[in-house]
Order: sequence, then C-alpha cells, then structure tokens
Amino acid sequence: MSADTPETKRITTNKVSCDGDEGALGHPRVYLTVNRDGMTECPYCDRRYLLIGSQADKANT
Repeated sequence: MSADTPETKRITTNKVSCDGDEGALGHPRVYLTVNRDGMTECPYCDRRYLLIGSQADKANT
C-alpha cells in the first residue's frame, strides 16, 4: 500500500487560498502566505504551492 503524493501547484503570487477543490467535499477555505523559500503547504489537504522562479520551485523541477 502506498500513500498518495500531495498535489503541487505552481503559483505566481505570494498569497493563495485553498479549499480542497472538491466543492462540498473539500475543506474550509484557508488563506496561505508563501515563505522565504517560495513554498507554502495547506494544513488540511497537504497541497504544496510553489512560487514560480523561487528556490523551492527550482529544487522541485
């Protein structure tokens, strides 16, 4: 049995909102701020957001 890898989205702004993208089955909308390395992670669904061109984005590609 393997665990699903959390989704990673590349973004262009320092702030992003996440609601799980599943409508009524998602989670409460949260607003996240990208850290100094250019990454943030949703505390509900573990989705990772990488700021395009940041250190975190370059390490992920």
